[in-house]
Amino acid sequence: MKRIIYATAHDTEAAFYEAIEKSDLEAMMAVWADDDDIVCVHPGGVRFAGVAQVRESWRKIFAGGQHLHFRLLLQHSITGATLVVHSVYEEITVVGEAHPAAPVIATNAYLRTEHGWRMVLHHASSSPAQAESNARRAPKTLH
Repeated sequence: MKRIIYATAHDTEAAFYEAIEKSDLEAMMAVWADDDDIVCVHPGGVRFAGVAQVRESWRKIFAGGQHLHFRLLLQHSITGATLVVHSVYEEITVVGEAHPAAPVIATNAYLRTEHGWRMVLHHASSSPAQAESNARRAPKTLH
């Protein structure tokens, strides 16, 4: 399989959320660094480390058959020459439902590699009620 070279961390992030929305495991793993130092934490879940564990966690999520739509709000970025960290509120709507669930707070970290920008961390957690209220009042849509 030919690996896509993502020119920016933003491109990698867009591909990450597109892979979730399409439940596409191969596209999902294409955004991640091919490194056993990668880490993924899903809301309310345990830490998955390394390519095999991260892949299996996404395989199980996609096998559930639930289709999701994401809108990113209130993005905060820390940008360096080789590392970019995004903190976002994920407004998630289950396809077929009228209203989104409470926002999820996510931290996504991207590393510039010889193969373009790759995700090295996704840590998502439920947001407290106050954060939900703030996120709904002042949206800043990424895409």
